[in-house]
Parts: sequence; C-alpha cells; structure tokens
Amino acid sequence: MEMIAAHGLEQLTMAALGREVGMSSGHLLYYFGSKDELLLRTLEWSEGRLGAERGRLLARPGPARARLDAYVELYVPDGHRDPHWILWLEVWNRSLDADEQGRDRQAAIEGSWHRDLVALLAEGVSRGEFRAVDADRYAARLRALLDGFSIHVAIGLRGTGRDQVLAHAREFLDETLAPQG
Repeated sequence: MEMIAAHGLEQLTMAALGREVGMSSGHLLYYFGSKDELLLRTLEWSEGRLGAERGRLLARPGPARARLDAYVELYVPDGHRDPHWILWLEVWNRSLDADEQGRDRQAAIEGSWHRDLVALLAEGVSRGEFRAVDADRYAARLRALLDGFSIHVAIGLRGTGRDQVLAHAREFLDETLAPQG
C-alpha cells in the first residue's frame, strides 16, 4: 500500500515490490498471478482491517449520531496520498477492465460499508435520534458524497482537506438527519 501511495501503481513493478518485501517477482506472480490480483487482495486485506475497526466503533454504546460521526471519520482519508484511498483509486481506475469475479469482490467490500451505514441509520431513526429517512437511499447518497469529498482529500485538491470535509459532512448530517420539530 505504501509503495502504491508513494509512486502510483504504474510505477510499481513486481521486481521492485519483491525487493521491498524480500521475495522474488516470480514468487509474487506465483501467489497473486497478476498485478491486478495483487492490488485487489491488498485492498481486501486493508478493508478487513478497517472493517474490524468499523465494527468496534459501531458496537460502542451511546447515541447513533456519535457513532455516525465516527463512521464518517473512519471513511474520510487521513490526508493527501492516504495509502488506503490511493489503493481504492487504483482499484476503481482498473475496474473498467475487471472480470466479473473482480467486480463481485469489489462490490462485497463496498457492500459491507453500505450495510453497516444502513443499520446505523435505521437504529437512529427507530430511536428518534434521526428524522424518518429511507436508510438504504440515504446511505447511498451519503456514501456518494463522502466518496467525492474523499477523492478530493486523497488527491490533495486545494481547499478540501480532511478538516474541511469533516465539517461539510457534519453540517450535511445536521441539516438532513436532525429530527423535525
């Protein structure tokens, strides 16, 4: 992940990666078969770690809104060239030529973020913490908003640092989820 974030996937060769991890490029190709498979498996590994962290924060006691804010903070990149987000950008870029299995694996990763968000939103609505929204539709829209802002943070677009994005997200959540009345 760090090599991809630092140099981009196009600059990453199996030989250079092999030197970095103490393996031959032949061993890497034996285990992964291609650079695309290596990329997707690295993303799955990274997402597994984030998924465990997301599960812990969503299981905490307390208001749904506090956990929603924690979800958003976990979702948004730490800053310019965040390795996890650069990896996602590379996977999305290569998705145009992905096979069905690759697309299914990517959809599974996206789906876990979505399902967790839907459950959290539904909980907040049922407790009266959030106004009545269709949790599935709201989650799709919120994730699209977060994806767009997150790309800006990851690529270092001026004026869209992590703090600004988190402030925009909090404002959006306040405006769209606060109970009416």
